[in-house]
Amino acid sequence: MTGQQNPGTTGEPSHDNRRQVMYWRLLARLFDDEEHAALESASLAVVEDIGLPAKLLDPNASVDSVVQRHPALADEFDGLMTPQDGAGEEEGDDDRDLAAEVRRAALVSKVLLNVFHSPPGTVPAGQLSRWQSDAGWLERALGCGPGELRGGRAGGTGVSPTGTGGGGGTPDLSRLIPEIGPELGSIEAGLVRRMRLREVLGDPKLAAQLTPSMSLIEQLLRDKDNLSGVALANAKALIRRFVDEVAEVLRTQVEKSSVGALDRSVPPKRVFRNLDLDRTIWKNLTNWSPEEERLYVDRLFYRHTARRTTPQRLIVVVDQSGSMVDSMVNCTILASIFAGLPKVDVHLIAYDTQALDLTPWVHDPFETLLRTNLGGGTDGTAAMALAQPKIAEPRNTVVVWISDFYEWQTEPLFESMAAIHRSGAKFIPVGSVTSSGRASVNPWFRERFKDQGTPVLSGHIRKLVHELKTFLT
Repeated sequence: MTGQQNPGTTGEPSHDNRRQVMYWRLLARLFDDEEHAALESASLAVVEDIGLPAKLLDPNASVDSVVQRHPALADEFDGLMTPQDGAGEEEGDDDRDLAAEVRRAALVSKVLLNVFHSPPGTVPAGQLSRWQSDAGWLERALGCGPGELRGGRAGGTGVSPTGTGGGGGTPDLSRLIPEIGPELGSIEAGLVRRMRLREVLGDPKLAAQLTPSMSLIEQLLRDKDNLSGVALANAKALIRRFVDEVAEVLRTQVEKSSVGALDRSVPPKRVFRNLDLDRTIWKNLTNWSPEEERLYVDRLFYRHTARRTTPQRLIVVVDQSGSMVDSMVNCTILASIFAGLPKVDVHLIAYDTQALDLTPWVHDPFETLLRTNLGGGTDGTAAMALAQPKIAEPRNTVVVWISDFYEWQTEPLFESMAAIHRSGAKFIPVGSVTSSGRASVNPWFRERFKDQGTPVLSGHIRKLVHELKTFLT
């Protein structure tokens, strides 16, 4: 290790050089499976010099195992890759800031290496579980909740992708969140494909090591017809667990959003919990007696709590082709939640080259997903044939159509959708309902929906929740 020296020292590497060593080792490990002895020994000297455990350099050690032995590091991993406020603002703090950057570089290298580098070959259940845990630490380092970037269950707020960068040169990856999320999902899907999933599911001990995720659920749904016995039971348990976890998050979002306007035509209930104390005092101020210092109340005022609701019909049409699996899972769960709201009549249709009316099972997303047949081509006209007869009262109907809109019969399908819009029903075309928000939508449809005044909604599922709330309540 040579180069710039710290002021007042002889022969000792600078903090900047130490940081470069950690990142050169990271790059070497990511792009070359062979170990570079010089970088390994130099990195070991750096982590020992700054008081970090040598286990941090072990590529087989998960972040969990490091944190379990050194609990104080857990707080350092949280928000590790988000912008650091106030770095280097006070004169004389430069050396201290650079030392902190070396420490951050070592921790960042650990998380990135564990997540973005995996050995080739078959993936055991334990390895997938460790990767999912490490990916959760990366998400926490980016300021997100575990699972949030991979289409998962956590409801963290995330980090604005416009951060200005961590002080001293440590990467601010929070600005890359829109790209990192889909990449994590892709890596996880690759690991799942390399598993001998049927063998793992057939062993209850191995199956218990699996953590349900969108990639795993997709594989289970695709392979469900080839499973039986213990393997099928374990697959169903994983699907049920994932559905319940996602439903809990979405139900909270719907409950926060779906409240109707106050119905002032309904007299308020005259109970103590509805008493509007501030208004009561204000309206009775003329009865104030200065001599007695007492307020005489001759009328009580109560808050209106009744909400105005109108019976509404929600028709959800979901493309279940291979490119829309994430949306299929999310929208099936979302439809079941809205189906549980009072005075909302929910219908669910899934389609590829054929259409299937899943309305009888709409209250149970688990049973609904087991009846889907993911993959195949796309023919929206088959779904339209089922959806149109369900529009009995257009003014009280919303049709949500989730697809990438790569169709064989483009013009006939669009004309049918335009007819729904002209009838007075609310038509909401949706390009994706995922956590990452990444979707490829047919430009032909996108332009025509825009011209029609019904632009394609694409992004986080919270956007769809907001749109439906606005119409249904």
